[in-house]
Amino acid sequence: MSTAATPPNHGHPDAHAPGHEHDHEHDHEHADGHEHGHEHPHPHPAPHADDATPPLAAVEDIHFTYPGSAAPVLRGASLALRPGRRVGLLGHNGSGKSTLLHLLMGLLRPQAGRVLHRGVPLAREADFGPLRREVGFLFQNSDDQLFCPTVLEDVAFGPLNHGASPAQARAVAEATLERLGFAGFGSRVTHRLSGGEKKMIALAAVLAMQPQALLLDEPTNDLDPRTRDRLIAILAAHSPTHLIISHDWDFLAQTCDSFLSVQDGSVRIATHTPHTHVHTHTGGDVHHHHG
Repeated sequence: MSTAATPPNHGHPDAHAPGHEHDHEHDHEHADGHEHGHEHPHPHPAPHADDATPPLAAVEDIHFTYPGSAAPVLRGASLALRPGRRVGLLGHNGSGKSTLLHLLMGLLRPQAGRVLHRGVPLAREADFGPLRREVGFLFQNSDDQLFCPTVLEDVAFGPLNHGASPAQARAVAEATLERLGFAGFGSRVTHRLSGGEKKMIALAAVLAMQPQALLLDEPTNDLDPRTRDRLIAILAAHSPTHLIISHDWDFLAQTCDSFLSVQDGSVRIATHTPHTHVHTHTGGDVHHHHG
């Protein structure tokens, strides 16, 4: 089963020169038009103490082909999500990253291989209930996740579905919205929110169910810089275990400590990994961007 490797620290020893310091990840655009991060070979990480116990959720030797397609998306892919791991999942568009998460949550079914929750194989729809209580899934498209008329109803839906009373579900929803900085949004009409607001309300709906781990598919899509920073802070405070798909390498560098990639239908330790470099500017604290 694939495990995640922890990238080395790439901070420069001369990072404390006078001027404005900030973290900045470097990508390179090659002649083929694709952006690439730095490539660093990673050895397999040292075993963790919890590696002897079954992972929270896992897929083993998964094979999957979409109906009508001649080529399989995944060919023998394996992935384990263990408590305390903060994993970034990399790969080109169409490599099978989102498909892998949908299979893990039971939203798709593999042609071969196994999905497991705490070591127990899951086969029928009813089997996935306990896993979905412990693992929250943020869809790439928020419109796939938000379906109630108002924000409060959307955020309260999960707790209600898990047995909370209407009063309890409302209290949890309001507390979750306040924690994410969206107090007062409860009566807002969901479909009239901006793309970034929808993304954060969808996250609130997931967090209201108090999962032990999160699967996040492109969570920074549609977020402005301030909301993106808020998301980073939320994950640091409330998500000790997560797996994130993103093309935002700087975001991954700030939210994940190990990285896997989906290539040629399988999961492997990533060799192109997000990381930060610290460097200085004579412009002091003037806000600026890098192209």
